[in-house]
Amino acid sequence: MAVRRWWALGALAVALLAFGLDVTVLSVALPTLALDLHASTSQLQWFSNAYTLVLAAGLLPAGLLGDRFGPKKLLISALTLFGLASLGCAYASSAGMLIAARAVLGVGAAFLVPLSMSVLTEMFPGRERGRAIAVWSAAMAVGIPLGPVVGGWLLDNFWWGSAFLINVPLVAVGVALLAWLLPELPGNPGQRIDVGGILLSSAGLVAVTYGLVEAGDRGWGAPSALVPMIAGAGLITTFVAWQRRAAHPLVDVGLFRSPGFRWGSVLATLASFAMMGAMFLLPQYFQAMFATDALGTGLRLLPLVGGLLAGVQIADRVRRKFGAKVVAALGFLLMGAGLVTGAFTGTGDGYSFVVIWVSLVGLGLGFALPSAMDIAMGALVAPGSPGRSGVGSALIQALRQVGGTLGVTILGTVLNAGYRDRLPGNVPGPVRDGAVSGVRFPGMAGPVRSAFVHGMSGTLWVCAVVAVVGAILAAVFLPRTAEDVVQAESGHEFVAG
Repeated sequence: MAVRRWWALGALAVALLAFGLDVTVLSVALPTLALDLHASTSQLQWFSNAYTLVLAAGLLPAGLLGDRFGPKKLLISALTLFGLASLGCAYASSAGMLIAARAVLGVGAAFLVPLSMSVLTEMFPGRERGRAIAVWSAAMAVGIPLGPVVGGWLLDNFWWGSAFLINVPLVAVGVALLAWLLPELPGNPGQRIDVGGILLSSAGLVAVTYGLVEAGDRGWGAPSALVPMIAGAGLITTFVAWQRRAAHPLVDVGLFRSPGFRWGSVLATLASFAMMGAMFLLPQYFQAMFATDALGTGLRLLPLVGGLLAGVQIADRVRRKFGAKVVAALGFLLMGAGLVTGAFTGTGDGYSFVVIWVSLVGLGLGFALPSAMDIAMGALVAPGSPGRSGVGSALIQALRQVGGTLGVTILGTVLNAGYRDRLPGNVPGPVRDGAVSGVRFPGMAGPVRSAFVHGMSGTLWVCAVVAVVGAILAAVFLPRTAEDVVQAESGHEFVAG
């Protein structure tokens, strides 16, 4: 049985690889889609937004349904839907059809991510869970840089739909293996559904996410960004108040009284902020400085994942001796060191210098992210907890989703401000729009690259500050050991330490 669990984790990793690939493969295909589907700029944005917004809306309801009916059937169904939606994307004959298929893909992802995480808490109790979450995190992260690599190669050799078809064999293998290996985990059929909580949380998360996306595209002061962000904040505030009064709340707000859940979730969100910020920044840097295509950009991102995979392995050994508090704090410090090093990147530095600091950032992520998430998950399965790991996992993922989107938006603003501040006056509009288009203008390559490196430096300093804050919070507040492990080993109530 013990060996079977790890094989089941391998099946989950295959399924999550498809999710990670889809995060970035769309960016490779956008120029081709614009031509072949005659897509407008607005439609190109909705290829991404339809997926992101449906994912945000579906996370908490998906977690609730997993708790009520058991995760196995829903997880397999979600993965099947993800595969069918990928087929729909591949063979879409119009921009509208592709937007609809991307929305369905978001439904599958909304179930796949939190339910796969909640399964880990059931299959890998106690100290085994940390290693399982490390594998889970690495499986999703590996797909992110592979998306441009695989997608770029497919687009060079086949038609654009092949970039979406790559998900299908992974999904087929994942479904077959999970049906065979994943045990039936009981649900709670008597659990009530909090309709009001679902509507408020979904609407609030969608509004905040949409506002952040618009802020990244149009600026923080744009009405299309401010109005949904303010409305979303109001809806989430109302949701919290509703949860305190509801007879059968969607989310147990008492979870946040647990130091493990509270600080583990906060630190996982900060790590996602830094990771998504780096994933936003680095492709632009590679394209502006080295004129890379999508395939070359993906290959140059591999040291980030290599560092993360190495960090996961090293952290697992270190944590057994020193605990999650030390490992997570050290991870944020490593991230900070890598980001500060990157802030000193100059226009004359080659890729070999970039490999050093990008690998260090990945190493820090491998230390910090799984450790923080394991501590948060430990509060969901500790004795005396409400036993709602699906909703709890979904809540962690919702916080990470908002944190990652916020990271891209804030860091994009810092990057653009620093870039435009260093450009000479009266430059053409496309040069001011961004470095990727700016370097193509005759005579502008040098000034554009210098300006971009200046903007990147400021952006990395902001990321470094976030990493240092994460290190301090981990060292001061994060428990050394997950709550369920402490209670199981001592029989006493959990105390942060």
